[in-house]
Amino acid sequence: MSAGRGAPGGAAAGADGSANGVASEGKIPESVLVVVHTPDLRVLLLERADHPGFWQSVTGSKERADEPLAETCRREVLEETGIDASRHELVDWGVENRYEIYPHWRHRYPAGVTHNTEHVFSLRVPAPLAVTLAPREHLRYEWLSWESAAERCFSWSNAQAIRALSARAVATGGGAR
Repeated sequence: MSAGRGAPGGAAAGADGSANGVASEGKIPESVLVVVHTPDLRVLLLERADHPGFWQSVTGSKERADEPLAETCRREVLEETGIDASRHELVDWGVENRYEIYPHWRHRYPAGVTHNTEHVFSLRVPAPLAVTLAPREHLRYEWLSWESAAERCFSWSNAQAIRALSARAVATGGGAR
């Protein structure tokens, strides 16, 4: 997919128990992308249950407008992988991607919402960890080299963030932060 076109991470089901996992007022069009990686730049990818063959990092929307982005990250990482992000190094990259939401996912948002703003974070873990998948969201997981992970992602913004890990590692003198 080319840059700037279509929803990078897609829409994940919410935790409110409603049909489609969406609150009655709809999803908040502000989300996080969390690239989970090791110091040697192995990256965790998850295969989407609603689109088999589509691989991505952890993604998810805010549950409430005032939810801090770091809280959204910790919640989504725990829900999607079983990893407690509070035990590892979570870094806000200060990068935002604005993209058009795929038309087939717009029903999950308030009427008239067509774009989402995605905030990029990384979570550094000491080594590849065992993952407990949310079966309604993901089918499988893999820990891959950053190069292989970037190639496998269907999302342009996710691939871009993974490719940036190498540059961030050089800039910080070691494992990307």
